[in-house]
Amino acid sequence: MSTLTVVQVGFGATTQDLGRPGLSDTGLGAAGAADRGAAALANRLVGNRPDAAVLEAVLGSVTLRADAHVVAATAGAACPVEVERADGSVRGAASHEVLLLTPGDTLRIGTATVGLRAYVAVLGGFDVEPVLGSRSWDSLARLGPPPLTAGDVLPVGDARVSWPVVDAVPQPEQRWPGEPVVLDVTAGPRDDWFTDDWRAILTGQDHLVSADSDRVGVRTTAATPLVRAVTTELPSEGVETGSLQVPPEGFPVLFLADHPVTGGYPVVAVLTPRSVDRAAQLRPGDTVRFRIVD
Repeated sequence: MSTLTVVQVGFGATTQDLGRPGLSDTGLGAAGAADRGAAALANRLVGNRPDAAVLEAVLGSVTLRADAHVVAATAGAACPVEVERADGSVRGAASHEVLLLTPGDTLRIGTATVGLRAYVAVLGGFDVEPVLGSRSWDSLARLGPPPLTAGDVLPVGDARVSWPVVDAVPQPEQRWPGEPVVLDVTAGPRDDWFTDDWRAILTGQDHLVSADSDRVGVRTTAATPLVRAVTTELPSEGVETGSLQVPPEGFPVLFLADHPVTGGYPVVAVLTPRSVDRAAQLRPGDTVRFRIVD
């Protein structure tokens, strides 16, 4: 069996796939890749099925040594990439490029320059032990294959299922550092719990990403909070990925992949699927602008 050994891991890396949907009645969220589009692109680059497990690395910063012939690719946050051969020679590489690794090669993914989460796919997928049908780590439920540590040996699945049909794709358009990220939302389901000017408050100012953000959700602050028109307590109800839940202080919390299945604060709006992927790449200190769409 082909394997990759984790030589170094920085801020954190986990295995993720499409998650474990359909278990919310047991209190378990779906989890899965936070930026589903980037994870899917990495899998397409190496010729994987959509459900193949990838690595999700916060700020990139992960080093892997190939113990066999492995086809790999990265997508998501913009990271420097290089391959060191067993003889010590180094060749340049890039994200969004199909890489052919030979035994003893070391794949180094540096710290992201823009964005937060980088995805590493290998042909055959990372064949770690699934939990409840998924190879995703759920940080809220503490369920699934645990986060990577140096020395871990990652098995690679059957590489005979397909083969890459491209050698690289153009890197997605990257924003400049400090440039606001525009997130599209649809109103509701509890927008009527806020004063009539909630749309102007939500869309008419910049929101800053707080440091206490993670795979559960992105916390924001702004100059002007949203104000509740209905002040009674809301019974806990189901929430979806991308929900903008508004706690008492009035600043939205944007739910990501590991969000709880229910919430007790009103949801003023919900992000579009594409904007959920953009939100998964937000860093603390980033500026967000919301845009309401039909």
